[in-house]
Amino acid sequence: MPYAFDALRRRPGRSATTALGIGLAIGLVVMLLALSNGITASATELANASGVDLIGASASTTLNMQQFPPFGDAHSVATEVPRVDANVVTASPWLVGNLLFGNASLWAAANASAVPSDWGTTPSGTVGWIPSDTVGLQTPALYRGPGFTVPGDPHYANGSYTGPLTHAIVLDQTLAAVLGVTNGSRVWASPVSPPSNAALEGWYANATPFVVVGISGPYFLVPTATLAFVYLSELQTVLGSTYTTNDYASLLLIHLHDPTTAAADQAKIQAAFPGLSVFTLSDILGAIQHVVNLYRTFGTLVGLIGVVVAALFTTTVLQMSVDDRSRELALLRAIGHTRSSIGLTVVEEAFLLAGIGLAIGIPVAYLGANALNLFLISLIPGLPTAFSFVGFDATVILDGVLIVLAVGLLAAIAPAARAMRLPVAEELRAP
Repeated sequence: MPYAFDALRRRPGRSATTALGIGLAIGLVVMLLALSNGITASATELANASGVDLIGASASTTLNMQQFPPFGDAHSVATEVPRVDANVVTASPWLVGNLLFGNASLWAAANASAVPSDWGTTPSGTVGWIPSDTVGLQTPALYRGPGFTVPGDPHYANGSYTGPLTHAIVLDQTLAAVLGVTNGSRVWASPVSPPSNAALEGWYANATPFVVVGISGPYFLVPTATLAFVYLSELQTVLGSTYTTNDYASLLLIHLHDPTTAAADQAKIQAAFPGLSVFTLSDILGAIQHVVNLYRTFGTLVGLIGVVVAALFTTTVLQMSVDDRSRELALLRAIGHTRSSIGLTVVEEAFLLAGIGLAIGIPVAYLGANALNLFLISLIPGLPTAFSFVGFDATVILDGVLIVLAVGLLAAIAPAARAMRLPVAEELRAP
């Protein structure tokens, strides 16, 4: 080992460049591993904390779809599912749609025909639900205001849309800030976009007015920059219906008394409601893991290319080191050192370079991964504060160590073999 240290010390520039190359390659691979590890861990933690044990959707739904086609009879399905399966605590229908919102300032400007050119309606994702029927489900935190105070879904009275309209709406903090509203403010919503600012007066005339009853935090189950919540029947009314029934929803979120029997509950509900596809938490996490694995495979291939390049570069440097020290190595052989001990000095030099590369690569990976984590979190709104795209643990560090050992071993094979085959007599006679 002292001889290997001395070999590195005598060529500091070459040694430092080689170790830096190894470190950057290892850092890239470890960062990619930490990224996939963090996404998997955070997604699992969030899913387990959400209270959602099963998700129902239209029978034509698959987990790789970007949007969920609606299923009908949402209110009756939500009532019947707990009757069919006694293990169901809550079956909450959610309708996810997109609306455009306007505030009172824009309304006043539209009525005065004096709308500034940079003003306009604000698009936002909107959830229709039955706020009182979410027992066991994690819902967005209400920061200000009373929230929804009327239980059930009053507009959907006795299976019809003849009940009173509450015109109550909860906005997340981002949407409330964009619209410049607070509790008690009025906003208008419509699924139709006005063709121009000149048409805003007519747009307001046909839009649905709402009163803000609460300001909430973001909601990770519907990750979007802005989000609003209204009663299910009222969103159904605003969106209108192009389907066979007015009573439709996108998802049915199901919370169980005993989540360990989720597969059996899935089969029971699926058999009773053939119009639904029912997915377990394991199905959803499996779909997430499948996507993560695809990116991980791609990232690993990119990282391996970097590792191979680093190993080849290290091999070249070690070959040069053997050539530079050929006379010394021959002299060692002449005074009694065996071929294997000569080869071992080259292997030690390779592992020293790889070890220095590891010392460089782990901090680089840690700093790079955390910077990437902050960047990704800033791009995706609605994530809880505990969510992290990066997860450093013992397995990630161990993978980095194994990569270092592999780089050192592969890089040392050819140079060690060359050192062991040096012709002693010829090297000693050489000028």
